[in-house]
Amino acid sequence: MEDFDEIYEEEEEEEEDEERAAEEQLLKYAPDPVVVRGSGHVTVFGLSNKFESEFPSALTGKVAPEEFKASINRVNGCLKKTLPVNVRWLLCGCLCCCCTLGFSLWPVICLSKRTQRSMEKLLDWENSRLYHKLCLHWRLSKRKCETNNMMEYVILIEFLPKIPIFRPD
Repeated sequence: MEDFDEIYEEEEEEEEDEERAAEEQLLKYAPDPVVVRGSGHVTVFGLSNKFESEFPSALTGKVAPEEFKASINRVNGCLKKTLPVNVRWLLCGCLCCCCTLGFSLWPVICLSKRTQRSMEKLLDWENSRLYHKLCLHWRLSKRKCETNNMMEYVILIEFLPKIPIFRPD
């Protein structure tokens, strides 16, 4: 009876390996993601106060330029609401830093995390509303700056592989 269980487990493992190989093959043919960098003058904890609204050429034929610009404007609007408050708290925290042993910077850190979460929620909403239907996925990602060793947040637009529907299950 034990031999029967071993054979059954081996068949399950083979099926899982085949599924993983098929997923890797689909991802291998997906093009590199498009990176939308911050273009604002103020950056708080790596998050710029606005993103570039110039339409990337890699998205030609995938998304209408008007739709891309509307999405970026929604993201920039979210940043426009939240970042001025973060900057004020950062200035207050820096002024009081010596007296409070650095604890005055906690509100800025919490507000920065809150801004990141609201950005991620907005991008998830954009994905579910439009971009997943177009086989695209927008996400907020932390990347190293090209000019220095600092980290910055960028919007990555990834191409989702199309699932071949002609292949049987």
